[in-house]
Amino acid sequence: MAKPVLLLVHELLVPPTDIAAEPDRYECDWITEYDVKCALEKLGHEVIVCGIDASIAPLESAIKEHNPQFVFNLLEQFNNDPKADYQIVALLEMLGVKYSGCNPKGLLLARDKALSKKILKYHKIPTPNFLTFPKKKRKKIPKSMRYPAIVKCLSEEASLGIAQASIVHSKDKMQERIQFIHESLDQDAIVEDFIPGQEIYVGITGEKNLSNLPLWELKFEKAQDPSKEIYSRRAKWNEAYRERKGIDSGPATFTKALEERIIKICKRTYHALNLNGYARIDLRITEDEKIYVIEANPNPNIAWDDEFAKSAQAMGIEYVDLIKSLCP
Repeated sequence: MAKPVLLLVHELLVPPTDIAAEPDRYECDWITEYDVKCALEKLGHEVIVCGIDASIAPLESAIKEHNPQFVFNLLEQFNNDPKADYQIVALLEMLGVKYSGCNPKGLLLARDKALSKKILKYHKIPTPNFLTFPKKKRKKIPKSMRYPAIVKCLSEEASLGIAQASIVHSKDKMQERIQFIHESLDQDAIVEDFIPGQEIYVGITGEKNLSNLPLWELKFEKAQDPSKEIYSRRAKWNEAYRERKGIDSGPATFTKALEERIIKICKRTYHALNLNGYARIDLRITEDEKIYVIEANPNPNIAWDDEFAKSAQAMGIEYVDLIKSLCP
């Protein structure tokens, strides 16, 4: 009898078992977990969902009870800390359990936006200049600071804290936004040069011999100046706002030479940060074809209608086959 697969998720994102109809994809926080579970079941796996938050006990119990073939890892944080997901993967390695996605070292390096940018700069991979502003340390904004800049959470994912107000044009507005990150979100802040241009996502898979998915562009088809738009939480999840701005995504169109440069930089980024499994590299491409790596996202969102899966579908990889390819 085949061993089951353990689907590891946050305890608040365990998909319900009594779904009678297709769920509303804008209303369900657990939609990625639901998509992956359904795909694994279509592949013939018995799927055991394990939700954890501040304790590893449920995971240890599930592994002991079910002795899974492997763990499909969708956990993005542990104990309310997005930087701690690497610890859970390290635990799986110590227990000798196979798992999907990125290794502990890659997760640790990529989740810290400042550390990852330092590594990219060391390897001469273009990325915006930045400063960090820890929440419990007084730090003055230097007079030499360039504007516009963008203020973000240092470690959070899924565009938490990202809004049009994140783009600042003065010292006062920057200080105001840093304070918002510190006090309202209880996070350290990172401030980067804002790069106007096209926002591009590139899915990379593998370990040594890397493969890339088609270049995927975020589009603001009704915006006055698309080059100054950003993928805020509102732009991701507010259906009315998406309609008003004409937000969509699709294959990016570049010259062959520029496309090759972009892919080369993405693969160098993947290697520099010790990533494996699968990742999405986020970039901005300026009007004069300068390339900037904004960040690398190991274990990115893989809902069937998210950028990673849509770009796979554009090259003929159906969703179930994509999930199969990500299994260890």
